[in-house]
Amino acid sequence: MKLGARIFKTGLAVVLALMLGELFHLPSPVFAAISAVFAIQPSIYRSYLTILEQVQGNVIGAIIAIVFVLLFGNHFLIVGLAAIILIIINLKLKIDTVSLSVVTLIVIMETPQDEFITFAILRFATIMLGILSAFIINLIFLPPKYETKLYTSISDITNDILKWTRITNHDAVDHTLIKKELELLKEQFIHVEQIYLFYKEERTFLKKNKRGKIRKVVIYRQMITTAKKSLEILRKLHHYQYDFYQLPKNIREQLLSVISHLNNNHEHLLLRYIGKAVQVHTEEMEEYVAKRNELLHLFGDMQKISSEQLTMDHMLQFMATILDYNEQLEKLEILISSLQQYHREEIEVDVS
Repeated sequence: MKLGARIFKTGLAVVLALMLGELFHLPSPVFAAISAVFAIQPSIYRSYLTILEQVQGNVIGAIIAIVFVLLFGNHFLIVGLAAIILIIINLKLKIDTVSLSVVTLIVIMETPQDEFITFAILRFATIMLGILSAFIINLIFLPPKYETKLYTSISDITNDILKWTRITNHDAVDHTLIKKELELLKEQFIHVEQIYLFYKEERTFLKKNKRGKIRKVVIYRQMITTAKKSLEILRKLHHYQYDFYQLPKNIREQLLSVISHLNNNHEHLLLRYIGKAVQVHTEEMEEYVAKRNELLHLFGDMQKISSEQLTMDHMLQFMATILDYNEQLEKLEILISSLQQYHREEIEVDVS
């Protein structure tokens, strides 16, 4: 398990909640610590959304708890019935923070009968204090640099894909190993998509930064799309290996040469985005057109040679994937070139 900023923030939120509970002489400040654990979130924006939902859910939970205790008492069967009703209401209102609102209900309903209303209000306030503590910690301590994480994750997974593609191109890979690696890469994309979502959700306040953020969101989306297409090529190289080696040697070598060239361009584009590589836009665009024409010409040659329909079906899919990869790289080239040529003054790439 990797120790990250969120773990430390959770600990700090617990400390702050307990400290404030003691400072305000609230009974059972441990409830503030519990609610702080529920409320900690991976981003400031999600923390803001969560605190809104938790306020709504906890207010509803507190109201239901007080009404049920005053009308029916706090027998454990009554507590269970109240929890069911609370969950149904939260689901109807599409409030996701059900767990904490149920905790609030139970804490309030288990309050001693003497001076019930006073204790109920104090316990509700204690829980809200914990939520506020988590929000404060999220706001001021170790704000996550999701752009840095996003670029690094995209770069790492792309480099892994291209590495395995080169090994596969040289027919030097163990089939069982590459199969496991394909599954692992597929799972890693789920993590990349999650970081992208966190980055997309982050809010900026200056108009200049908002324009730059929108452009970067589009570029990162295209980076992910292009990386997925490179993974698709690797997958088809693995699955259609037998059909691929039925092709004439000169066609195989030309296809591998095109894939290798596109892989190199992919690496250069990622480096170019952070200013570590230089490419001439017009020359790159001409190369993408040339590679597209070369692939179409190769497919024409394949149709004249191949006699097995199964091989042709698989090779048609393979060629279509390479053409799509070429197109996605071309789109990424256009986006990065436009960013660096026309909007450099509006945007700073924070991947340090």
